[in-house]
Amino acid sequence: MELILIRHTSVDVPPGVCYGQTDVPLKSTFEQEAEITLATLNGILSDGKMPDHIYTSPLTRCVRLAEYCGYPDAERDRRIMEINFGAWEMKPFDHNDDPRLQEWYADYLNVAATGGESFAMQYERVIRFLDELRQKPWQRVLLFAHGGVLICAQIYAGLIKAEEAFSSLTPYGGIIRVTV
Repeated sequence: MELILIRHTSVDVPPGVCYGQTDVPLKSTFEQEAEITLATLNGILSDGKMPDHIYTSPLTRCVRLAEYCGYPDAERDRRIMEINFGAWEMKPFDHNDDPRLQEWYADYLNVAATGGESFAMQYERVIRFLDELRQKPWQRVLLFAHGGVLICAQIYAGLIKAEEAFSSLTPYGGIIRVTV
């Protein structure tokens, strides 16, 4: 099965603020960014193989892009939400006085944010979703999701290693294709 994963467009959050599962607004450049993403997606779909199913994270930043791209009825699935940063949500990393933050910096793969998830926990959540997808008779599926979810899918497909995760972040509005 081919998965076409589309990352949401730029968010209107100051740099350095941790936003994970918070439903944050998009930048005022949404339409310009979405148009570029749509053109890229249309280029991929020009091979005539239409998607068998479309999913989106339920967070607004993904739903809006799915709608813009012509998929207002995309199935919302919480398993493809961004990592949950718990108590750190909407706090600047530089002004976070939680002592666990240093532990997380030292081992972000395994240490969970206070009251949230670790990357390993997010990965397990996403692969349960992907394992379920593999049981479907579908050839092509679109996923409107988040940077962390796209990283998880690439690890799952064997394209990158977990240790390379955040050096492999897809840009806002970017699209990756993986085969599972």
